[in-house]
Amino acid sequence: MLTVGLTGGIGAGKSEVSRLLVERGAVLIDADRIAREVVAPGTPGLAAVVEAFGEDILAEDGSLDRPRLGALVFNDPEKLATLNSIVHPLVGARSRELEEAAPEDAVVVHDVPLLTENGLAPLYDVVIVVDASPETQLDRLVRLRGMSEEDARARMAAQATREQRRAIADIVIDNDVPLDELERRVKEVWADLVRRARERRPE
Repeated sequence: MLTVGLTGGIGAGKSEVSRLLVERGAVLIDADRIAREVVAPGTPGLAAVVEAFGEDILAEDGSLDRPRLGALVFNDPEKLATLNSIVHPLVGARSRELEEAAPEDAVVVHDVPLLTENGLAPLYDVVIVVDASPETQLDRLVRLRGMSEEDARARMAAQATREQRRAIADIVIDNDVPLDELERRVKEVWADLVRRARERRPE
């Protein structure tokens, strides 16, 4: 098994790269999706978040009001640390369960938005960084996700810098390119990952 940490700044196009890797046969473990699952209604995770932040962070249907919680913790490092101390261990445990269930010869791709920020690179055999210029990121966030420019810039500024991400990368995928070029690059990267996975297999 080869474990891959996949990361990139907001708007860099990481989801597109993970989709292309899955098409080729990767087993995807999506930290964001798991982070939603572990605080779904009825979970111990949600109960712990409510205990820490109060009932106000619940929507009318009893689910977590993510935008409200986000607004609460976004500019408050202490509250963010509290939230992370609840959610991260749960995400880590679920990720390990999914990884252990994957076939022995699998290439397991962990899609981890804050891999750089949380110093998680050593956990993976290979780290892939999806890279795009800040101009491209900003354009995608405003044009495709409907964010205001101010909000988009604030989100980008809250993440690791482009240089910090590139510094931990074993493989960089440039996503300032048309889709067909991106597909070609992902195909190359996939061949490299399969080769590495094969080399790790015990004789």
